[in-house]
Amino acid sequence: MKNFADRLIEEIRNKESRVVCGLDPIWENIPQGVKDKFKSKGAAIFAFNKAIIDAIHDVVVCVKPQLAYYEQYGINGLIAFKATVEYARQKGLLVIADGKRNDIGSTSLAYAKAYLSKGDVTDLAFDCDALTVNPYLGWNGIQPFVEMCKQNGKGIFILVKTSNPSSGELQDLVVEDGRTIYEKVAELVDKWGSELVGDSGYSSVGAVVGATYPEQAERIRKIIPRSLILVPGYGAQGGDARSVAVNFNDDGLGAIVNASRSILYAYKSDRWSGMYDEEAYADAARAEAVYMRDQINMELEKRQK
Repeated sequence: MKNFADRLIEEIRNKESRVVCGLDPIWENIPQGVKDKFKSKGAAIFAFNKAIIDAIHDVVVCVKPQLAYYEQYGINGLIAFKATVEYARQKGLLVIADGKRNDIGSTSLAYAKAYLSKGDVTDLAFDCDALTVNPYLGWNGIQPFVEMCKQNGKGIFILVKTSNPSSGELQDLVVEDGRTIYEKVAELVDKWGSELVGDSGYSSVGAVVGATYPEQAERIRKIIPRSLILVPGYGAQGGDARSVAVNFNDDGLGAIVNASRSILYAYKSDRWSGMYDEEAYADAARAEAVYMRDQINMELEKRQK
């Protein structure tokens, strides 16, 4: 079974894109015309996601549905999540489930099976390509996910330095030898992913590093040269092409950049609202995804000169 990192690098090269679209459906921002067609919020959310996927599938390399936006609607939300995963994969996209899961032992294994195993008619797992994972429980919590990645060609992205303003309360604390917690976690990511390095030279055990902390990201990149980095915080949270560029290696690979609100609701933005109305929300999303792709690519080209 093909290594997840190899599959992702292949998509990046084929599409010349490093963009991930976060599928975070905020009910208030979904166009009224979509909501009016359905009695169930879950059905409306899937219809919204489907139109977005149709518009951007050749521009982005992954989609990243954040599970909380689906779980809040109970079973209908989870049905929409599963339908979104299946449709995105039909359109050739890799799917990263953003659930930040973890526990230990059999419970951790159950989480891993839910998102990283192969579903069938008796075991309707979500069958995503990758999952975000919390490292707070150490190797006992991470090992079941790593084993599932080995078995099924899947990947995980471990939280290292997150984009939120209060992340430093824990992640920036200094521990042994003057290192911070986030630097120690980065070292563990490199260690935990050592057996999942593919032909591309990258591991299927990756890291989450926020776009809002470029100085820390530069240090992390040196610690984990073989790890893929998922970079949230682009766009609405303040990250831009320049701030995310430090996450990439000299080969222009090694990272993917997520934007959610700035793509999904581009029709509301200053950049696109004059060109696209609410009914053309998917076209606006495509325009923003193309713009983001090109901005990142241009910044990486500058660094390589």
